[in-house]
Parts: sequence; structure tokens; C-alpha cells
Amino acid sequence: MVPARTLTLLAAVIAAGVAACQPAQAPVASRQARAEEAAFQARQQAWRAGRVADLTRPDGWTSLTGLHWLDPGAHRVGSDTDNGIRLAVGPEHLGVFTVRGDKVGFVPDTVVMVDGEPGLGASTLRIDTDPAGPSKLVFDGGKGLATVIERGGRLALRVKHADAESRLQFTGLEYWPGGRDWQVAARFVPHAAGKTLPIANIIGTTDEVPNPGAVEFERGGKTYRLEALDQGEGTLFLVFADRTNGRGSYGAGRFIDAPKPDAQGRVLIDFNQSYNPPCAFTAFATCPLPPPENRLDLAVEAGERDYRKRAAPKPPTEG
Repeated sequence: MVPARTLTLLAAVIAAGVAACQPAQAPVASRQARAEEAAFQARQQAWRAGRVADLTRPDGWTSLTGLHWLDPGAHRVGSDTDNGIRLAVGPEHLGVFTVRGDKVGFVPDTVVMVDGEPGLGASTLRIDTDPAGPSKLVFDGGKGLATVIERGGRLALRVKHADAESRLQFTGLEYWPGGRDWQVAARFVPHAAGKTLPIANIIGTTDEVPNPGAVEFERGGKTYRLEALDQGEGTLFLVFADRTNGRGSYGAGRFIDAPKPDAQGRVLIDFNQSYNPPCAFTAFATCPLPPPENRLDLAVEAGERDYRKRAAPKPPTEG
């Protein structure tokens, strides 16, 4: 039989050993948590940096300088006052665009490149509904870009320029605090093949957009649902509104590019990467608006806040 004194000493040794082990576990768990948080923050910062780079490219959304509707007939285009369509930035006389039916012809009045080739005479321009995409009309030594787009059955000339005021005076993006808890696990609910959803846009027209399914997720014990769109980009395009719109985030909603569902129908929605539509930065974009189904009764305090152009700092005065 083991003496009571020996048992007492043995119990004390075991207790001391357990106590000695416990503090060692805490730093390990703490280091892991810090590493996970650091990795999350690094991914978010990389995404944000890519977002700014994309917006401020010479042909990014902040470079838009005009959206000019093209009615049937001829249109002389340039920055001079004698043009029917005046450019905010660009050559005095760019050329003449002629619309006949769904065809757009162009004759240059200055040095241009059309789809990578010198524009030496009359050419026919593709519009953005063409499978090959719109023709790219480049001018001002590569600074300017014009394309023809179709919206609501009408044709328009979309013009970008690297010297656009909105690009040169871009002041950066601001974000809600967000966090890892705004990376939400969702379930994909497929629709019948070929289903579309009517999506209104900011210029007052409506387009039928492929609607492959919806995503459902839970937040605070409630279930929410967003209809997903397919724009051929290999992702689920989510156009949504929430309780922060006009109260810190852009009033007309935000976008998310979510990954396609996995084999089990699982989708990760990262609201930290919700972003403003181009219309938040320029008056010349044709942004889709959130459909009624995608108006969340939820304040999504994650992702981009409303873009506010801040005044440039005044130079210091002397004396």
C-alpha cells in the first residue's frame, strides 16, 4: 500500500506539471491567431491595392470623360466648339462617326489607331455586344480611348482619357472596419437553365441578365438571400443594397465578385471585398442597380465606403 504522504507528494507533482504546461499552450494559440489575422489583413490589403490600381489605370473607370449618344446619321466629334459632339479632353477634331442601322462607321480627322492598326481611312467599328468586343479607337498618342457601346437599344460613344480630371484628382478609397466575421459561408441555390433577371441601370433602361441561381447565408440568426448574375467573368456577380447605403456607403448599392460554388454548392461571400460601382467615381458610367430581391435588411459595415472626393490641400502661404 502506498503511504498517504507519498500520494500527496505525487498529486502535487502532477498538479505542478499540469500548471506548468498550461501557460505554454496560450502563446501557441495566440501566435496562431495572430498569424491568421496577419494573413487575412495581407490578403485584404493586396485586394485593396489591386482595386486602386485597376480604377486608376490610364483606361480605368476614373478615366471616363464622356458618354455620348449616337443617333442615326453623321456626328463630328472633337474638343473644338464646332463639333456636334464635344470631347472634354482630346484633339480639336477627332473624326466623323456615322450610324446606319446597327453599323457605325468612322473617318478620322487626326492620327488614330483602330484595333492596333493606323486609322488611315474609313473603317467600320464593332460595338460592345460583338463577340470579339468593341473596336478600340486610340488617340492622343495612346492617352485617349473611344469605344461604341449599346445600352437599351441605343448606341453611345464611351470616351476615356488618361488626363481625365477624375483620374488625376483621385483621392483614394476608404473602408468599413469589416473583419473575418464578414467572410460568410453561403449555400448556392441553382435556378433552371436559361433563367434571366431584369436588371435596371442608372441611365433608366433594363437588361435581362443571366441569373444562374441565388446564394443564401445566415447572419445574426436570420437567413438572407441574394440573386446572383453571370456576366461571363467566371464568378457570381452580386449587386446588392443594404442599410448602409446613403449612410456611409454608396447610395445606389455595391458589387461583390464571389467564386462559383464548389461541388457541394458552397460559396464564400467576402463582404470585405464589396466595392463601389463605377458610377461612384464618374457621371459617365451605366451601372446596374440592385434588383428588389437583393435589398438586404442588414447593415453591411464591411467593404468600400462611399467615395468622397476631398479637396487638394492648399499650399502654405508665405509670411
